[in-house]
This record gives sequence, C-alpha cells and structure tokens, in this order.
Amino acid sequence: MDNPALVNVTRGNLTESQHRGSVAIVDTKGALVCGIGDVEARVFPRSAIKALQALPLVESGASDALDLTDAELSLACASHNGEEVHANAARVMLMKAGLNEDDLECGPQWPKRMEDAAKLILADEVPCGLHNNCSGKHAGFLGLAKCMGVETRGYINPDHPVQREIRHVMEQLTGDTLSKDVCGTDGCSIPTYASPLKNFASAFAAFGTGEGLEPLRADAARQIYDACINEPYMVAGADRFCTKVMEVFRGRVFVKTGAEGVFCAAIPELGFGVALKCDDGATRASEVMMGAILEALLDLNEDEAVLLDSLVNPPILTRRGIQAGHIKPNEEFLSALKQALH
Repeated sequence: MDNPALVNVTRGNLTESQHRGSVAIVDTKGALVCGIGDVEARVFPRSAIKALQALPLVESGASDALDLTDAELSLACASHNGEEVHANAARVMLMKAGLNEDDLECGPQWPKRMEDAAKLILADEVPCGLHNNCSGKHAGFLGLAKCMGVETRGYINPDHPVQREIRHVMEQLTGDTLSKDVCGTDGCSIPTYASPLKNFASAFAAFGTGEGLEPLRADAARQIYDACINEPYMVAGADRFCTKVMEVFRGRVFVKTGAEGVFCAAIPELGFGVALKCDDGATRASEVMMGAILEALLDLNEDEAVLLDSLVNPPILTRRGIQAGHIKPNEEFLSALKQALH
C-alpha cells in the first residue's frame, strides 16, 4: 500500500512537494492507539533505537563497573554532532575501559557543524572515529565487550557476543525474530535489523514506563531514560531536534532520530511509544511529523508550545533569509491524529 502524504512543503500559497510516511503509536499493552500508513511494513530503525541497544551495557553491570556518568551513558545513545564535548566524552569512555580511539570500528566522520570541522582544519587535523556521530554507542559496545571478557576486535560483526546480546534484547522488546534475511549494515558498520514499525513503538512504550519488563531491564531502561533527559546535549548537540525537545520538556518525553527518516519516542505519562518513518528518508519531514505528534498528544506549557510551533512549522528561507514557504504537517495527517487519539 502507498503511505499517505503527511507533510507539505509550500512555496508562496502553493504546495511544492510532499513527504509520505507512516506512524505507529502503541500503548503498554501492545495495542495500536494510532496507525497511519502501513505500520506492519518492516523498516530499518537505524539510530532511532540506540537507547535500546544500550540496555545490555547497563543490565550487565558494565556501566557501573566502568563508572559511566549520565553524560557518558547519554552519549552511548547518541547521534551527536561531533563537537569537542562529544569527542572528548567518547575518549574518556574508552579510557575507562582501558582502550583508545584506535579500537573504534565505526570509521571517521567530519563533525556536523562547519565551526567544529573548521577547528580540525585549522589545527591541521583530520576527523577520527571519536568524531563519528555513533562514537558513544561504539565506546559503550567496547566497554561491554571488556566487561564480558570477550575479544574487542570485530565487535561490530553480527556473530560477535556483543551484537548477539543486542539482537537478543531487541527480539525480546519487539517480539520479532531478527534473522539474517532482515539484517542490513548500518552506516557505522554494525548490524541493523528491520522490524514492523508498530513493534518499535511497542518497544518504546515499555522502555519509557518499564511496564512488562522484568525488574533488571526496567531499572536499566529507567537509568538510560534519566541519563538522556539529564544530559540531552550529549544525545545530539547544538541546534538539534532531539536535544531541543528533551531540554524543554524536562523528562516528559524521550525522542531519538535515526537515518532515512525514522524517529522513535517514549511518552511515559501517557504510556505511549511512538515510531514513524518518512518514506523518502527526509529528516526535515520526520522532525515535523514527530513534532506534530507531540503537539497532538500532550497538554503543553508555554515554553513547550513555542518550541513545538517552531519545529512543526519551520520556514523555507531564501539564501538572503527571506521566508519563501513552510514545511508543515498536512491537514489530513492532523485530522487522522485527532480522530485516533480522541
């Protein structure tokens, strides 16, 4: 089935282009509260599930053994900008495990922001694995490997004990069988497994509330949730959707973006998990979709309302900064949200 158009891009008074997608909102009982588009279709979650991939790090006791701070545990869940604060925190995580940047197998990546890339250029340096937006996750994987007493080399491979443990946790949380035929390779070289969108939403409902989880996992989920909302800058960084939302909402929501237009969220006060996919992979649309969902679901204070208005209706600007249009959720999307939620 073709997913519906959910986001319009306007120029002047006309719609210039549209983004199609799907949305799943699931409660702690596994019931689909809202389904828009094909929520049974398998999607690669990419980085949107990093918080779930960090569960073995905490459950195993490795996080405590390595004395990871909230900022470092938040970085283990991050798709960060590669700012100095992020690279340095990843370096410290590795040092705590007796390792260094040469042990990272995520590959080098230039920082996201021009000013951070310029610092490297002016210092006559090139980016390394520490600047990779997934370096915190990989530092967590390496720390887990050390505490498990297994070989650190090859920790990115599907048959490595660290990746097998993560796959096992994801199967339990999604209720899905993650076989080789639904396995791909993520941009940072680890395995990524495609599951139905609604299964990821269900996993995040459990992650945000602890309901249906055995005590050790519920406690681990709470530690990770708290670390991310206490240190939201480490999850993403300057001028990033995830950081902005978690800073302003102060623990009410956890949100995490992933490549190719995927987004996941946990909303504990409602007992909801959210997963969405923009079909064409556009982040500009997936952010608008997630912002519209939060706006529809939650009673907002003034600061929250102002922030979401800016995120749900971002302007299209010319090179001179003149507003030429908007990116915004279309009326059919907003109507479908209202009908499903009330």
